[in-house]
Amino acid sequence: MAAKKLQETLSKGVLEEVHRYGGMKQTGVSLRYMMEFGSRPTPRNLLLSAQFLHNELSIRIARRALELQSLPYGLSSKPAVLKVRDWYLDSFRDLRSFPEIKDKNDELEFTQMIKMIKVRHNNVVPTMALGVQQLKKDLKPKVDYQDLDEIHQFLDRFYMSRIGIRMLIGQHVALHDPNPPPDCVGYIHTKMSPVEVARHASEDARCICFREYGSAPDVNIYGDPNFTFPYVPTHLHLMVFELVKNSLRAVQEQFMNSDKVAPPIRIIVADGIEDVSDEGGGIPRSGLPKIFTYLYSTAKNPLDEQVDLGIANTTTMAGYGYGLPISRLYARYFGGDLQIISMEGYGTDAYLHLSRLGDSQEPLP
Repeated sequence: MAAKKLQETLSKGVLEEVHRYGGMKQTGVSLRYMMEFGSRPTPRNLLLSAQFLHNELSIRIARRALELQSLPYGLSSKPAVLKVRDWYLDSFRDLRSFPEIKDKNDELEFTQMIKMIKVRHNNVVPTMALGVQQLKKDLKPKVDYQDLDEIHQFLDRFYMSRIGIRMLIGQHVALHDPNPPPDCVGYIHTKMSPVEVARHASEDARCICFREYGSAPDVNIYGDPNFTFPYVPTHLHLMVFELVKNSLRAVQEQFMNSDKVAPPIRIIVADGIEDVSDEGGGIPRSGLPKIFTYLYSTAKNPLDEQVDLGIANTTTMAGYGYGLPISRLYARYFGGDLQIISMEGYGTDAYLHLSRLGDSQEPLP
């Protein structure tokens, strides 16, 4: 059904183009090269960057669009997934209809166009998560997480590709800033303080907790604020925000009806490692093998309380089951990792290992 709709959506010529570009090889970009290239944002370099992205983004977006139409268990036909697929097809059409980039004016117009593509894809993650939850709802009560491994692998590839696409677009667009912040090369902050990022992310997570519960546990951060290294602050913010949000919810619900004062969340920042620790009761042992899958959450499914299944609530505390797996992908994109250790009945430690930007090639799913 989804494949038929794809043929109905596209002209024969565009469909052939999608298949042609979807069969091409992607080109990885070294993170060190991004920094070195971006440190000299001359008109010539920006023109070269735009010419590269014109082709590379077409390849990456086409590959994902093709995958989206051939997913198992009927996932491709879910309304939310069809919406995401159409966003990718619209972006592919925009890229291929853009003429050859020959001069500075072409490059500036192209930059505006890919900015709009990035905005169009802002809600891809929660909308895909909604589609997965729609599938999960249909499969109940026969969900076997082992049998759905094919879906988990696809989503890992899909979300990792999205990180790369947004990194390439964001880096190119940011290089046009005539007054970049100090020590910034596009998206990359050459002297990022993980303590400062953790502080901002924690404040944002506590705001959501306050909104949902009327109160929020304290978050104590330990570490040297003067310790810095090159990284992408928006990526670290997302990861710490998700981890702290999980901890806040666990502690809040553990102590909601207790006379005891809720213990604070602790964030310890060391050299390349952030430890987010809570006393929120831990994760059940039966759930630990599933925490990095896209069909598992310890919270109530937000779809159970939604009337319009076509709208994804991006600011709910939990329930879609994508915060941890997405955070791990962001960590791995730069050669790091995320590990979870939990003691049922006590609490959870999340160890975020951050790899400093170097010669590692971006992963190409």
